[in-house]
Amino acid sequence: MSADLPDRLSTNPQSPFYNAGILERGVGIRFKGVDKNNVEEYCVSEGWVRLSVGTTVDRKGNPLTMKVQGLVEPYFRDVSAEG
Repeated sequence: MSADLPDRLSTNPQSPFYNAGILERGVGIRFKGVDKNNVEEYCVSEGWVRLSVGTTVDRKGNPLTMKVQGLVEPYFRDVSAEG
């Protein structure tokens, strides 16, 4: 994990863990050794990710998510493409 990535990050602008500057760089998540592209939030220290479930949304328009436990490895997509 790069030192620039936070322990916890969310894609929801209303979350206290949202960081637009980091998300603009392109963050990839490797969960249990598999790259995931439907991650809404992650926490490395606690070992979980919130994955969006299909295209279903709640009454406020937020995607429905499920929390899954496992090894979380965030990385910057631009760094992995060059290296």
